[in-house]
Amino acid sequence: MEFELAEEHSMLKELVHKFVRDDLLPLEPRVLAREHEGRGLALDAADQARLDEVSKTLGLWGLDAPQDIGGMDLPSVALVGVNEELGRTITPYTLPPDSPNLRMLMATVNDRQRQAYLAPYVRGETVSAIAVSEPGAGSDPGALITRAERDGDDWVLNGRKIWISRAADADFTIVMARTGKSERGAISAFLVDKGTPGFTVLRRIPMIGGMTTYEVVFEDCRIEGWKLLGKEGAGFAPMQLRFGTRRVEMAAWSIGLAQRALDMMCEYAPQRVTFGARLSERQAIQWWVADAATKIHAARLMTYDCAAKLDKGQEARVEISMIKSFAVEAAWEVVDHAMQMYGAMGMTKEMPLQLMANRLRTMRIYDGPTEVHKWVVARNLLGTKR
Repeated sequence: MEFELAEEHSMLKELVHKFVRDDLLPLEPRVLAREHEGRGLALDAADQARLDEVSKTLGLWGLDAPQDIGGMDLPSVALVGVNEELGRTITPYTLPPDSPNLRMLMATVNDRQRQAYLAPYVRGETVSAIAVSEPGAGSDPGALITRAERDGDDWVLNGRKIWISRAADADFTIVMARTGKSERGAISAFLVDKGTPGFTVLRRIPMIGGMTTYEVVFEDCRIEGWKLLGKEGAGFAPMQLRFGTRRVEMAAWSIGLAQRALDMMCEYAPQRVTFGARLSERQAIQWWVADAATKIHAARLMTYDCAAKLDKGQEARVEISMIKSFAVEAAWEVVDHAMQMYGAMGMTKEMPLQLMANRLRTMRIYDGPTEVHKWVVARNLLGTKR
């Protein structure tokens, strides 16, 4: 069994490490100040443009996009290394295009949609969102009630969605809705452009740590028939592909976050003296450090193993649930111990730890709470899957 990245993927990971060190980490003081002032985490236009220029010049765009439309078609294992490095910083930057929606589009687009949506997305010309959760359907997408009805060649959407990231800025949104004549109906996916009549961003929802989501509503929102994404009634599997991609990313981000917190602990513990002894000499601190290193190592191996199975086309839904829950919860514990070690300084908004903790706190919920993922693992082992 191979436990090391291929040379070219290791070089890519190092390149992203340098990008994070030289271009993202220096922006953290501004990010912290913005969040403290209640202005959220979003980068200003000048910083966003500069980072886009630098990352594009470095060849970091379209890493897992198809080669025939400008991507590099890299495997999942390579992306784990990339996202581990990106996870080390609180500066909110995504290398275009965002992988989860990309993977869903790649699995479903027809030729017309490929040119109209996928190709511009790969080139970094558009921003996307996905609307799945509803006020009464969060972790259980099977409970969604938003409907799409045929009207001639068109579709008409009606319903409400919530917790939608980037809804106000996205050029297009992938909307999951019920179709068919039955009351429940199967789930289908639709491409809805920004500004489409009947598609309204209802409200901005401020979240912890300076994050933002939105509630949106569809009221007789008419879309052209060719914007059905994939086959009617077959939207659930591509949606799960999208979720799986994000969950592997989250595991990798969590490893990066935990590693940074561990590095901060190892740097600080030998310097801080309390009651005549360095923190590094105290058993409690030593155990925190040892446990952190052990869990990071375990999470890293688990995540690469899961990614390798995905690259081989193997079923890995249980493994995805394992790494999403284990890596996020492990990182949450490591960051919490780092905050405890730093004492009062760990509670300030002058350090990145509080934003690291807030990010992990939200990751324990979105794309499936920890408890749901443990349930997925348990019901597969116990044979209670239904």
